[in-house]
Amino acid sequence: MVSWIAITVMGLGDKVRFFCSDETRIGLKTISGRKITARGVKPIGQVQWKFQATYIYGVVEPKTGEHFFYEFSHLNSQCFEIFLQLVAEKFSESILIIQLDNGRFHKAKKLKIPDNIILMFQPPHCPESNPIEQVWQYLKRKLRWDLPNNLEELRLLIGQQLEKMNSEVIASIVGRAYILEAVSVVNV
Repeated sequence: MVSWIAITVMGLGDKVRFFCSDETRIGLKTISGRKITARGVKPIGQVQWKFQATYIYGVVEPKTGEHFFYEFSHLNSQCFEIFLQLVAEKFSESILIIQLDNGRFHKAKKLKIPDNIILMFQPPHCPESNPIEQVWQYLKRKLRWDLPNNLEELRLLIGQQLEKMNSEVIASIVGRAYILEAVSVVNV
């Protein structure tokens, strides 16, 4: 419906882009996971229990894999508003339809949404419908068993992994057939 209005009424068919957005918390507590060992041998790994964390906000475009990530120290409406401003500036030539979850800070009454952004909320309690969740899983798999000593080391590790995730990698993670089909119909 929103895209129909943008295309038909406003005549913005070639400038409308669909993105998925979410946030994730990554901390100093070790991200554990599977390890390859000999059959019958229990995997052993070092862990740390430091509870400092940082938040990564992100948007990805399933069609092209184009993306934008930014780190914040908190998860709240002020940080989200700043993030939306940064996204709006980065993609200023387009109207952005951004799919996101129903977090309270996404719907704050004082939230100022940039003019070129339309927020589209997914149904409650179904994070699997947002493809960026798989980007966070991919990122956290790459950070398994790392033991950074402080938040600066963690930020460095996150930055290195995000740099490796180019548009092709992200498009392969988030480019689901049903989304690509819907987006292709919109951009006809």
